[in-house]
This record gives sequence, C-alpha cells and structure tokens, in this order.
Amino acid sequence: MAYVKNILTIKDLENLSGIKAHTIRIWEKRYNVLEPKRTDTNIRYYDLASLQKLLNITLLHNHGYKISKISKYPEERIPELVNEIISSKSVKVHAISDFKLAMMNFDQTLFVQTYNKLLSEKPFREIFHEIFVPLLNEIGLLWQTDTINIVHEHFISHQIKQKVLVNTEKAQLNSPQYTDRTYVLYLPMNEIHELGILFVNYEIINAGFQTVYLGESVPLECLSDMKKAFSNITYVTYCTVEPIAEEMNTYVKDLKENLLNDDSTKIVLLGKQAQLVSDKLLDSRVTVYESINTFIRTL
Repeated sequence: MAYVKNILTIKDLENLSGIKAHTIRIWEKRYNVLEPKRTDTNIRYYDLASLQKLLNITLLHNHGYKISKISKYPEERIPELVNEIISSKSVKVHAISDFKLAMMNFDQTLFVQTYNKLLSEKPFREIFHEIFVPLLNEIGLLWQTDTINIVHEHFISHQIKQKVLVNTEKAQLNSPQYTDRTYVLYLPMNEIHELGILFVNYEIINAGFQTVYLGESVPLECLSDMKKAFSNITYVTYCTVEPIAEEMNTYVKDLKENLLNDDSTKIVLLGKQAQLVSDKLLDSRVTVYESINTFIRTL
C-alpha cells in the first residue's frame, strides 16, 4: 500500500530542489540554514517545512543572493524576498516549486492559488506547455527515484486533469468551425494515463475542430463503429505505457487492418510508446508525432 511521505532524506531534498546533497550539508554546517531532525534511533531526517525553506533558499541563491547573507535573515524574511523577486523569468521555477509543495502536502488550496496566479498572467495553453509538462516530467523522475510515491503522482495529476476539463468545457461552448473531419480520441486497452489525450482533445476543440472523446481502455473492435456516425475520421491515440514495446507494431498493424478500409480515415499516434513504431508501418495516413505541439501545428 502506498504511504504518505512526510519524512524526507537528504537525497529526497536533492531530488526535489536540484541542490546536491553535499552542498546542502555544507549549507547546514557552515550557515545553519536547515536543522535536520532525528528519529528515536538517531537517524537524520527532514520535514516538509525544511523542503519549503530549501526551495525558497534555492530560488534566492539562483537570483544572486549569497548563502552567507540568506542565513542571517529572520525566518519570515525569506518568503518575503521570494515574493519580491518573482518575475516573468522566475515565475516558471517558482510555480513548479509551489506545485511540488502542494503535491507533497496534498494541499489543494496551494495548487489552486498558484494556478490562479499563473492564469492572471498566462493563457491556459502556455501554463500547460510551460509549467505542467515540465512539472509532470520532473514528477516522473521523482517517482523513479522513490522520492515520491503513487499517491503524490495521482494527487497532482488529478488537479491538472480538473483544469484541463474545465478549459475543455469552456472551449466546447463555441460550435466547431470546421466540420468536414471528425477527430476521435481514445486510449488503447489497459492504458490509464489520460492527461495527454485529454489535453490533445482540448487543443483540437480550441482550434475549431469537431471531436469525439471516448476515454481510456477502448477495445480496438469498437473503434470502427464510429464510422456509422461520422465520415472522414482521424483516430487519435496516446500511448504512454500500453501497448508494451513488443506489441506496439502489432497494434498498429491491427489498427490499419480494422480502420483503414476507405480513402478518408487517418490514424495519429502520440506518446512514449508510439515512438517505437516501425517506420515501415507509417505512411500518409498513419502518422507518429513526437509531441502534442508538433501535431497541433498540422491542423
């Protein structure tokens, strides 16, 4: 069972802040900027307050403040300075730090406050590409290094998913400008990573096209049923972990056999696993894109 991680090692601090453990130890010993706690068995550990302080110190340090100077400030002065120096250049780093803190604390209020502040300065598309995508990539690495666990990933993914859904609903208030082609979006069987395909759906709707969103784990044999309702279909799927590498080419062959039985149907594949598809299976009607942006620019 996943656990809530509120006891952090110095390696966790390194992974979350980007500051090497060796440097953190020097800052502790020489400048006393952090005070590790100890377990009953005398093992050093850090709490979430230590993480928040280190993230603030890191931002100040990256903006030219010397650790020797930072260490002399009263505790309450450090977050004040952080707020004073936040600019368009540092807003990305600061926002990602705040989102990571929200994730570690399961703090929905902090997530919403950080998001709303960003939204006052940037459109949602920029927030997703410039903030959420790097954040999710970093979270993937944190999960791999056991710095966070599955509940943290689920929490932050759900918060981002809510924002995608809200903005999709807003975009759907406008009738499609282009109705000569329908984009059918879905995930393959056993694929549950929905954020990517949800955002693709938002982007296509926002660009003025008609979409039908089918969601996760859609059996291949059900896709052809869409042709009874629509003509000129482009099927769009996002393969993050499924199908597995050994089955990816077979899956694409099955897609082609079942769906490309007319002159107008097309297939678009996105995601990490899609990059494994053999070039021999690709043509003018079956395309793999390396990113969402690359695909959206072709609409």
